[in-house]
Amino acid sequence: MDPDALREICLSFPGAYEDFPFGPETSVFKVRAHVAGGTRHEAKLFALSSMDERDFYVNLKCEPALAVQLRAVHPAITGAWHMNKTHWNGVRLDGSLPDGMVRDMVEDSYDLVVAGLSRKQQEQLGWARLERAGSND
Repeated sequence: MDPDALREICLSFPGAYEDFPFGPETSVFKVRAHVAGGTRHEAKLFALSSMDERDFYVNLKCEPALAVQLRAVHPAITGAWHMNKTHWNGVRLDGSLPDGMVRDMVEDSYDLVVAGLSRKQQEQLGWARLERAGSND
């Protein structure tokens, strides 16, 4: 995985955009839903990356129990620096993890963040909770 591939994955989700609140060397990927009349909701962070191939990493939100399991099995996954280590993993992108696994972790991070948005915002993003997605109501 290279920085361009990570950027493409992060920006592929509805409402996702890239921001640089910490300067040009750190990409912050956020999600935000828009409402009628052009009003914007507060954006929520789902990925943060150095985007530097010499020190390439991404911080991603993760379910706490899964975070512990991933860290125990994969040396490239640790508690995210400067983040709540219970909920955020730091993932070193040095080629030791399969691209598909990284893609899945990015998607999981996005889903966890969107799950915390209001139902209206989720609907605006076209996102459905897993338990509702398969129902025939």
